[in-house]
Amino acid sequence: LPVVFTGDGTAAGSYGYTNSGYSVYEEENDKLTESLRTKVSAIKSLSIEIGTEVKNQNKMLSEMENDFDSTGGLLGATMGRLRTLSRGSQTKLLCYMMLFSLFVFFVIYWIIKLR
Repeated sequence: LPVVFTGDGTAAGSYGYTNSGYSVYEEENDKLTESLRTKVSAIKSLSIEIGTEVKNQNKMLSEMENDFDSTGGLLGATMGRLRTLSRGSQTKLLCYMMLFSLFVFFVIYWIIKLR
């Protein structure tokens, strides 16, 4: 059986690879494939963890939004009461504030006196 050679001196049936060279390339490909498989697996688990964290953060944001809405309602009611109070006579408000200040002053004075 005659062997046909190509122009570069290798046999035409071997496609430029020798048996030992081909196995080296095959082993290198297997190592690279395994390395790629582990990296893809790590990225997959990381993306799953990120998805879980995003769901938890969205849930927490939703709860915070509900808390802020209820606080806003409470603050709105308080502001309404303040507006109602401020519509009254200013002298009455000033008198109440002065009485409260005097009360606080006497309580502090009494606490200091007892020590």
